[in-house]
Amino acid sequence: MPSEPCAVVVFGRPGLATAEDIVAALPAAELHAPPSLTADADVPLDEVVDHLRELFAAGRAIVGVCAAGILVRALAPLLGDKHTEPPVVAVAADGRSIVPLLGGHHGANALAKRLAAALGGHAAVTTASETVHGVVLDEPPPGWRWSEAADLKPLLARLRDGGRLVVDDRAVRADWLAPIAEPVAEAADAKPADVLVTAATATSGAVALHPQVLALGIGCERGCEPAEVTALAEQALASADLAPKAVAVIVSLDLKADEPAVTDIADALDVPARFFDAPTLEAMTPRLANPSPAVFREVGCHGVAEAAALAATGAAGWLVVPKLKSRRATAAVAQALAPLTPAAIGRAPGRLLLLSLGPGGRDQRTRAVDQALRRCTDLVGYSGYLALIEPAVRAERHGFPLGGEVDRCRFALDLAATGRTVGLVGSGDVGVYAMAALVEEVAADGTGGRSVTVDVLPGVSAMHVAAARVGAPLGHDFCAISLSDLLTPREVIDRRLAAAAAGDFVVALYNPVSRTRRDAFVEAKALLAAARPPDTPCVVARQLGRDGETVRVVPLAELSVDDVDMFTLVLVGASQTRTRRDGRGRTRAFTPRGYQPA
Repeated sequence: MPSEPCAVVVFGRPGLATAEDIVAALPAAELHAPPSLTADADVPLDEVVDHLRELFAAGRAIVGVCAAGILVRALAPLLGDKHTEPPVVAVAADGRSIVPLLGGHHGANALAKRLAAALGGHAAVTTASETVHGVVLDEPPPGWRWSEAADLKPLLARLRDGGRLVVDDRAVRADWLAPIAEPVAEAADAKPADVLVTAATATSGAVALHPQVLALGIGCERGCEPAEVTALAEQALASADLAPKAVAVIVSLDLKADEPAVTDIADALDVPARFFDAPTLEAMTPRLANPSPAVFREVGCHGVAEAAALAATGAAGWLVVPKLKSRRATAAVAQALAPLTPAAIGRAPGRLLLLSLGPGGRDQRTRAVDQALRRCTDLVGYSGYLALIEPAVRAERHGFPLGGEVDRCRFALDLAATGRTVGLVGSGDVGVYAMAALVEEVAADGTGGRSVTVDVLPGVSAMHVAAARVGAPLGHDFCAISLSDLLTPREVIDRRLAAAAAGDFVVALYNPVSRTRRDAFVEAKALLAAARPPDTPCVVARQLGRDGETVRVVPLAELSVDDVDMFTLVLVGASQTRTRRDGRGRTRAFTPRGYQPA
């Protein structure tokens, strides 16, 4: 499947509900639809045929909730090499018929079957290898990988002609090949194997099929260079002639869940990383080849690399590569009897996504945030912000009242530490007067999140939306100051205001008033008014991006505390900020950079 999100395209109202169900069922999918059909589309489309052709030419997987003929006619001029075409699947408006049209062995057949299961429909697969034999040779099931050098064309040709393959799966049973396989014979004159199922690199001339039966255990010091671990892992595999494609999972102690040295080797081998706590690894001590009292004193178990590999492969697993050591890392490899299922091993690395919802409407959210919302298993945030997220996002929601921000951050970090993908949401830009700084602070003080990867997805802040509504008042140097004294002493706020006034900055005033605090805004206006003309343009923006939005441009002299409330942001222009009237009679404000002479 392509790495880009699957494009779910719909342009008729009867198929909209099915399209939304498809987007919810796929972890990485975008809804492409005309604005006239829905305002909630991730990608709006105007001209259907051109849009489909652009997606196909870019190699994007396409699910069209429409008649198959529409897709055929739209994409026919682009069809050429079947080996490079992306998956294209047609889905009936009611979801009952799912037809993989193109790229069957590039993911379309598997995608159709997945959608059939999600929608309760029928996947109308027509490729010969599946309909005749029930086997997709060039698209192995999870847990199986062909070697890098595998040439499947002669084998596929034989199958199309009704032949079978000699499969040597004595090392690890490949039952999924049974419909097309002849067992390897023991006689000296027996036909050589066409397919050799092996975790090793040597194949004796047969095409190698690697079962992912290996667990690569990694231990390392804090801050170990990823290159050192990568070199040690390669050495461990090569020492026993093991194929990298036979590795199913990278495993380690949970204290290493945030180590780039561990996660980088997982990325390099294209397998997940999973982690165990110290008691689980300590239970492996009787099976270790190299137990270490020093490691026990340090982390609470007598081994990390060997113990993690054995824990991942279960009671029937065995060490094939005992612990190897470099200067700051260890590696070991264990093997299981059958392909491993990483999702059932240990726990996933925790991940916390700080998601910026923008000031209100979905049209102010970034595409990256839309995609991340669908990847989350859980969403955490102020209940009012969670209500802004459309029901099609199926993550479990954990709503909090206003206040208690520290508890909210710790809850999100603790939840992510269990292996969940958690989205902590905030309005505007989550890094501007919002939760991102607090999460980093809590993680830094050691009270949560050490093993959690934290990523911040920026958004559109209120000051940028307010500026855009009236022109470009932030066109030159500007700053933002919050007038809330709940966390910042009043004297500090006043000092910053005075500095901004002296520096002739455009000033964005956040939290200008509250129910009990109005005098701070009056004093802020007085400080700024003393340093710039009374006709300096000011922007008073309320309920940005939401119902009841109002945005006005007023002179500084007329700016009143009665014009603002808790839902208002105020931009106070600099001495050079000017206004003009546009062709529709609207007042526009802008701060020149100085390209034109005054």
